[in-house]
Amino acid sequence: MKAKIKAILRRAGAILKRDPDRFLRKVSGVIHVGANTGQERELYKKHGLRVIWVEPIPEVFEKLKLNLTDFPQQRALQYLVSDQDNAQYQFHVANNDGASSSILELKHHKDIWPEVAYERTLALKSKTLASILAEERIDPREYDALIMDTQGSELLVLKGAGALLQHFRYIKTEVPDFESYAGCCQLSTIASFLTRHRYREYSRTKFAQRTEGGSYYDVVFERIA
Repeated sequence: MKAKIKAILRRAGAILKRDPDRFLRKVSGVIHVGANTGQERELYKKHGLRVIWVEPIPEVFEKLKLNLTDFPQQRALQYLVSDQDNAQYQFHVANNDGASSSILELKHHKDIWPEVAYERTLALKSKTLASILAEERIDPREYDALIMDTQGSELLVLKGAGALLQHFRYIKTEVPDFESYAGCCQLSTIASFLTRHRYREYSRTKFAQRTEGGSYYDVVFERIA
C-alpha cells in the first residue's frame, strides 16, 4: 500500500512539475504585459486573481476589453511598456492577430513559425511599468506576479519596473535561447538580470524547438525571501 501511495505521489508531482502555471496557486494578483486578447483570462479567473492586462495595439486592445466584460477582477490598459517613458518606437504588427508583434525585427523566429510576418508598423510611445502603475493609481502590493509576453523586449520591461521588482513573488516570461528577434533578450540574459535582483529559476517548460538549434521556453522565476 505504501509503495502504491508513493507511486501516486510521484505521478502527481511529475504532473505539477510540467505545469508552468502552478505558481498561480500561490499569488493573489497578476500584471500581464503583452496581453493580446486575454487568452489566459479563464485561467486567472479559476484562481480568483486580480489581473492588470497591458496591450499596445489599438484594435487588439478593443478585443481585449470586450473579452473582459464578464471578468470584473480583470482590467485592461493600453500602453507599450519599455524601460523609458515617452520613447518613440516603430511597433511591428504581426499577421497572426498581433500575437508575434514586437518593437524588434523578426530574425530566426521564421525557422519555427515561417507563416508569421509583419503586415504594418505603428508609431508608438512607451511607458515604464512603474510609471503606468503610478499614473493609473494601482497599488503594486496587490499584484505579486508579473507575466511577460512581449516578443523579445522582456528585459526592457524588467528594467523599467525599477522598485516594483521587490513586490513580485513570481515572474513568468516567454523567452528563447537564440536570436528569435533581432537583438532580443535571451534566457541567459533574463536569468542573469533576475539573479542580481534576488530571483531564482522556479520552473522551465520548453514549448517550441528550432531545427537549427535553440528553443522557446516558459520560465518562472521566484523571488528569494
